[in-house]
Amino acid sequence: MRPRHVSRAAVGALLSLALAACGGGGGFSGGNSSGGGDKGTVRMLVNITPNLTQSYWTRLVEPFERAHPGVHVKIEAPTGKSVADTLPQQLAAGNAPDVVEQLTADPTRASQMLDLTDQPWAKSTPLAQQAAVGGRIYTVGVGEQAQSLIFYNKTAFAKAGIQQPPKTLDELTQAMGRLKAAGYLPLQTAGDFVTGLQLLQLADPSLAQSHPHWYQDVKAGHLKAGESLLPHLRLYKSWIAQGYVDKNAMGLKYPDSQTRFFAGKAAMYIMGSWFTAAEATAKKDFEVGVFAAPVQTGQRSPGPQGATMAAPYMILKSAKHRDLALKLVQWLVTDKSAVTSQLQQDGNFRPGFDRRFTPLERQVQQILDAAPATVPQGEGYGDDTLPNGFNDAWNTQVQGLYVGRSPEKVAAAVDQWIASRS
Repeated sequence: MRPRHVSRAAVGALLSLALAACGGGGGFSGGNSSGGGDKGTVRMLVNITPNLTQSYWTRLVEPFERAHPGVHVKIEAPTGKSVADTLPQQLAAGNAPDVVEQLTADPTRASQMLDLTDQPWAKSTPLAQQAAVGGRIYTVGVGEQAQSLIFYNKTAFAKAGIQQPPKTLDELTQAMGRLKAAGYLPLQTAGDFVTGLQLLQLADPSLAQSHPHWYQDVKAGHLKAGESLLPHLRLYKSWIAQGYVDKNAMGLKYPDSQTRFFAGKAAMYIMGSWFTAAEATAKKDFEVGVFAAPVQTGQRSPGPQGATMAAPYMILKSAKHRDLALKLVQWLVTDKSAVTSQLQQDGNFRPGFDRRFTPLERQVQQILDAAPATVPQGEGYGDDTLPNGFNDAWNTQVQGLYVGRSPEKVAAAVDQWIASRS
């Protein structure tokens, strides 16, 4: 997992941009914010979450539609388990959307996506250079999501006598014991995608230090992903055995896990920075804090922060209305109102955008600022990627720990899955 130093100055250079002419190379016609007479329906496949509802997406694109008479943006929710699951099905059926949100390009997806490298506005969007494939930009986004975060119930920590958030994984486990003794479920988790995601988010800062070139080494066969994550798998298995996580959590849906945390029964919740948006509107009788994911004993704390592009967009080469899709995506990632709305709605960050920050969001920003670097998370992005489907495969195997599988078998199954796709 190679540390990536995110250039705040480069990201901040976009602050003065509003909707501008598309221009640039790539053989695309120009256009302006009035629409230029183009008409048609642009289909956009998006991620649907408790924050990013269908109605939110519809409201978001309404100003674009008003500025482009005769243009309709059709918001499409996944028909499969996720956007990652749905897009391949649509491609196989010859029914792919014009724009896809949530996914980032990798060497496989890039061949099906529009190359945006010659679009001047694309180059300075957040993490665009880091997410490039072979030096070419296919993915652009609105901001940055911090990933390696642990949100906690300050009342629970006080009752358990924990004065400072833990900095190492050993300290985290000790804190869990004290929280359980104080009558709290130490860590809230769930089924769906949550189980595997939380463990990867927790592992990022340690893994980036023990294996600085993790993605390249795994892809080259010099390192096995599952084997390198075995210490975290063993740690997680011990938490299950000690009752630090709910042994029946696999039956719980993602939104319900948030609800249970806000009910005050659980002390900690590992999640990305988008959780701050849910916290801002949740009913609760305690204050929520956040700290950077702890690291292995002897490593630098805080470690590199797992980070991903917030609201990543790609345009398919097969887009029926390619120019309109290009204008839409440019507007989504450069128009100040559109960007600010997306940052606010899903708890994302972008230097220089003057949006309302909650106290919790300010703490997340401080964590990002203190991190020595940011690193890809999960399947990764750009040239630092694992095979498509890794996140789902990892999640399935981690959930096997709840039904008696050993950490060693889980690690071996993960490595076998990667080997079968290399």
